[in-house]
Amino acid sequence: MRELDLRAVHAAVAGGSVLAAGGGGWVDHGLLVGTTAVQYGTPRLAALDELDPDSMLATVSAIGAPAATGWEMRPRDYVRALELLMGAVDEPIVGTVTAQNGSSTTCNGWVASAVLGTVVVDAAGDGRAHPTGKMGSFGLAADDDHQTVQAVAGGNRAEHRYLELVTRGTVRHTANVLRTAADQSGGFISCARNPLPASFVAAHAAVGAISFALDLGEAILTAEPGGPRRTIEATVEHLGGRILATGQVRSRELRTENAFDVGTIAVGELELGFVNEYLTAEGSGERLATFPDVLATLSTGTGRIISIADLRPGDEVAVLHVPKANVPLGDGVREPSVYPEVEAMLGKPLAEYALA
Repeated sequence: MRELDLRAVHAAVAGGSVLAAGGGGWVDHGLLVGTTAVQYGTPRLAALDELDPDSMLATVSAIGAPAATGWEMRPRDYVRALELLMGAVDEPIVGTVTAQNGSSTTCNGWVASAVLGTVVVDAAGDGRAHPTGKMGSFGLAADDDHQTVQAVAGGNRAEHRYLELVTRGTVRHTANVLRTAADQSGGFISCARNPLPASFVAAHAAVGAISFALDLGEAILTAEPGGPRRTIEATVEHLGGRILATGQVRSRELRTENAFDVGTIAVGELELGFVNEYLTAEGSGERLATFPDVLATLSTGTGRIISIADLRPGDEVAVLHVPKANVPLGDGVREPSVYPEVEAMLGKPLAEYALA
């Protein structure tokens, strides 16, 4: 079992930011949550084989649209969401699994570990960020016989939009309820959901995803003194990826609807399609990459990512592509039923490429 410290916070945010694929939360929020955890106590990272297979684990996440501006999630909201879930189930919950890696989401569960004594499990619903909770639900989204419990806490206090909610039902329908709660709270909300035994998580999650992000972050932090170019090279080398294009952002079209950010970004002749995160890369009429491949925009001025929410025309970026085979993935992104709603928003096919 590993004790997580401030160096781990910075590595988690650096590595998670690339795996955020343009979304996956915010760097500042990740540093806030992670730093709060290690200053309050000692969050601990545990491998699945260190846990009793029958022990119960919960997925922790944040739900909403990254470009939303009215949200408020405090570190204690993550703890409160988990407390609500703990109070709604009979079995004790001993650890948490983040729904995905990301700029802030790699640090999900760290505050709860420091405050409540739960462990941060070295696994994720998905090793990269994804647009829907269903994609991080271990393949259970299509199982209408599986009944789950999901809880959320958070919201804009100044606008009196703080919410707490516990919902029971299928993964598919409870996930839709939480998306509405995120929208009503101001655009983003803290979540704890899907209590499951460690044995199930081990069979269906992206096992080792947190170590994967931490190792990538260490490579980035080590390379940074060499400058932006070396930082980008180290990121590409570590992940076994490639640069699809380098140049100015020509345009960014973004609309926010139902707590999703949807649109396109053009870099030179390359077009990136996104729903919260980058999902497609196309050039000269050819599909070059498709979710769950990782796509990220790296600033040529800093070597670090620029998220979709922060990109503006004129920004100089390198577009990173990492094949899905190089990233730990969970069964949630291998489930065909999670793709139609995202394809409808994006207006492009995904499943025929993603599941090939």
